[in-house]
This record gives sequence, structure tokens and C-alpha cells, in this order.
Amino acid sequence: MPAQDKATEDQTKIAGTAAFSKFVAVLQLIADQDAPLSIAQLAALSGYPRPTVYRILAALMAEGMVVENPRTRQFEVGPRLINLASRAWDRSDIRATAIDSLRALRDATRETVHLALPSDAGMVYIEKLESPQAVRMTSRIGTRVTLYSSSVGKAYLAGLDEERRERLMGAIRMERFTEHTITDVAALRAEIGDTQRRGYAEDREENEAQIFCYGAAIMGPDGVPAACISISIPLFRRQQDAQATYIRPLLDTCADISRKLAGPG
Repeated sequence: MPAQDKATEDQTKIAGTAAFSKFVAVLQLIADQDAPLSIAQLAALSGYPRPTVYRILAALMAEGMVVENPRTRQFEVGPRLINLASRAWDRSDIRATAIDSLRALRDATRETVHLALPSDAGMVYIEKLESPQAVRMTSRIGTRVTLYSSSVGKAYLAGLDEERRERLMGAIRMERFTEHTITDVAALRAEIGDTQRRGYAEDREENEAQIFCYGAAIMGPDGVPAACISISIPLFRRQQDAQATYIRPLLDTCADISRKLAGPG
């Protein structure tokens, strides 16, 4: 291929990648929100001009990935995206391997249990088993949580090698969610050190007020955290004997799922 043609092809690929990234960014913004978003909100959140957002939304709507409410002129995820997410969720090897153990953990602790996977500089819940008790968590499958304020995020960071952990922590933009949220990298390093010494992570009302969480990592066969589990407890009913009530069952569950992922031998 002539050099000029090769250069043109490379430029086309780069432009295509950049355009696709914009589509994904807008789709992610819509999927992450608890409520539908307007054009103005999407433009402000994405940083893209309104005409660009219009074009992206038109293409996403044509594919059924996004739908518009004709009354409010706001946008939310469409049926095709929901269908794709549902199929991926059903086929998740980790979820399929972990689900029975997660149910047993939920039944033993009688509190809400989450299974989370790493996603960019955060974690995403791919399973949630509700507490049978009256007060429940507002989270849902697909909720994204941070690496620095959630127990699953801290557990994930604690299981990484130092180079990868520092790279991730260097990219984190720390936002305060409650008065207890860690917003300083040095404090986060100290917290991760404590997590490694304990063998489990804590979210002490850092992500949501009045909610205390314990988290631990499921280790993959390569020695890297494959996923993390948390137990979320309303502060008023947190039991004093945390080791027996929450921590030991959590660590046993993670170890059991890790062994299942490793396979025979």
C-alpha cells in the first residue's frame, strides 16, 4: 500500500475511534444517572457541543440504545441496550460461579450483598441480593461506585500490585459524598495499607450516610482480584460482633469463589 494511502487509512481509523469514544461517553452518562437527562445536561456533563450531542443521540436512538421521552424531551437507556446488558449479565462467568455462595452469604448475614467488577477507575455492581429486613439499600445492578469511597473499591486496590495500584490512584478525582469520605491520596494509601493488614475493607459511611460496608476480593487464578463482594449494613442494626457476623462469612465466601474460579487442582 502506498504511504499516502496508508496515512489516509490510519487517519480514518483514528477519527473513527474518536467518534466511537464520544458515542460511548454519552451512552455511559445516560446509563449512570438515576433519572433521564436533557440535551443541555448531556452537553454540560460530556463537554461536547449541543450539535454533536444531537447527532450522537440520533444515532443511538436509531439503534434502540437510547429512547427519548416525547413529553419531557429527556433521554434514557433503550430496550436494545437493556437486552444486551441482560444477556451479558446472564452469561457472566463470575456471577454464575458466585451466585450460590452469594445467596448463602446474604442468608447468613441477613444483609444486602453486592458483587462488583472493576470498570475503568471504579467498580460496577453486577449482582445485588437484597436484605430480607425492612430497611434496604438504594443501589441497583449497574451502579458504579468509586475505588476510594466503597468497600469493594478499596478491596480491589488492596489486592493489586503497587505499580498498578498507584497508577489507578493517580487517576482518581476524589469527590466528597459524606463528611467521612476520604479525599486525600495519602489518606487513601494509609487506608489501603490497613485493608491489606486486616484482609478486608471497610466503608465507614464514606459512600452513603448511615451505611457501613465490609468488602473483600475474589482472587482470580492469576493472583489479581477478579471481583469483589460487599456486605452493606444500616448503621443502626450493625452487630457488635462484626468478625463472627460479617467478616468471617465474607472472607470464607470470597475464598470459596476464588477456589471455584481456579478450577480443579
